[in-house]
Amino acid sequence: MFRHMLKSKIHRATVTETELQYEGSLTLDAELMEAADILPNEKVMVYNISNGERFDTYVIKGKRGSGTVCVNGAAARKACKGDLIIVVTYAIYSEEEMADHKARLILLDEENRIKAIKESASDKIHG
Repeated sequence: MFRHMLKSKIHRATVTETELQYEGSLTLDAELMEAADILPNEKVMVYNISNGERFDTYVIKGKRGSGTVCVNGAAARKACKGDLIIVVTYAIYSEEEMADHKARLILLDEENRIKAIKESASDKIHG
């Protein structure tokens, strides 16, 4: 059996800009991409904390250390500058891979700087 599990999450990123007329996608600071193990053109899900919108897109590498989180193209209608968002990736894991699976959680400050990196094991029970 295979399971579709959280691979990584960038938590509480602040949208720095939107570009409606761009081709599409989400531009992220290269440092954030590396910390969250996100590659250019990788599919991501975006959850807007500020307005409840949810959408999927792909990532474009932004300037390292810039704090850039730019929502492009049609998705720019789903976020505004200053909105807080969560960017997540998922992957498909085999039962064998699940034994060592840990999702990477990147926690940001108000300026999109990394304040903590955590791992969440799949075997944790909350409640």
